[in-house]
Amino acid sequence: MRRKTRRIRHMALALSTAVAVSLGVLAVPAASAATRPGPVQQGLDALVRSDGVPAALATVQGRDGRARHYTAGVGNLATGAKVPVDGQVRIGSNTKTFTAVVVLQLVAEGKVDLDATVETYLPGVVHGEGIDGRLVTVRQLLQHTSGLPEYEGLLDEASLRHRYFEPRELLDLAFQHKPELAPGAEFSYSSTNYVLAGLIVQKVTGRPLAEEIDRRIVRKLGLRHTYFPAVGDRTIREPHPEGYRKDSAEGPLGDFTEMDPSAAWAAGQMISTDSDLNRFFTALLVPGRLLPEAQLAQMRTTVPIGDTGAGAGLGILSRPLSCGGVYWGHGGDIPGYETRGGATDDGRAVNIAVTTVPTDYDVTRRLEAVVDTALCR
Repeated sequence: MRRKTRRIRHMALALSTAVAVSLGVLAVPAASAATRPGPVQQGLDALVRSDGVPAALATVQGRDGRARHYTAGVGNLATGAKVPVDGQVRIGSNTKTFTAVVVLQLVAEGKVDLDATVETYLPGVVHGEGIDGRLVTVRQLLQHTSGLPEYEGLLDEASLRHRYFEPRELLDLAFQHKPELAPGAEFSYSSTNYVLAGLIVQKVTGRPLAEEIDRRIVRKLGLRHTYFPAVGDRTIREPHPEGYRKDSAEGPLGDFTEMDPSAAWAAGQMISTDSDLNRFFTALLVPGRLLPEAQLAQMRTTVPIGDTGAGAGLGILSRPLSCGGVYWGHGGDIPGYETRGGATDDGRAVNIAVTTVPTDYDVTRRLEAVVDTALCR
């Protein structure tokens, strides 16, 4: 994906779903109340029928903690296999929230200072024309206010399937370019920030990031279907829908399920399910479950994302709901899969995955509309 397109998608994922609801994609067809599907199922069906995503799957959690699962489409275009209920998917940038939680836990333990510079923990790593690690803080990394250039748009997606990237290779790509903005100026999404955050975790703990995420979050919450793929692991372990990718907007969908996700690393490498993501974001909003109250308050202190009404915290985004209030989550794109969702403070949660990254952002807005519908109904 070209750099400009990638940045537009990342900025757009923070738009209010309330805008998307006005598109009317969830209008109820003429049918009896006894036979017509509910609004969430209708939304998923429309994504498959009208927008061409191969499959959509969702888990909606109510205030009482009960979960409802939904699927639409087919899990494998070649065989016509059913979509596995609550199947595993690549969760892309939702990984950033996991990374941010580990950093904030280290802050609570007195091992990391949010307002210390990156140079403090990674001397000499952040450098380039107009780039200085002595001017960028850990907080700015987590909040995407560092101004550091993005590496993602410099990668050829089609070549990612079989290539392994070391984190430092990703940084080398990014730092060939000038910074987007001065440190602290304003929100500017860049996965480069989270590669650095992951390296800070490893430097401070002396352990691989994947092990820290597993020990501190995955096992603590009992997320049985969530993991950080090991080096060289291109598969998805458990039942899953196949993921698909187009080389161009007009091109055919090609199977992209198996891939080396190392180019995403701390910014997007993980695999999970809709229900595990709901459990994670719901637990995260409860002081003391994953973060002490002080660090959770820091995480939820936001800067505006343009004039969208959304806000960027430390590894988490707030988005307004059409029914009032906000929900907290992230979302993610990685070749083959797109996910959107989050949780509210009163225990509602939803996560929805589709098995391609749409080339038309209007499709993503309609996906976000289904999230809004699920949380507001």
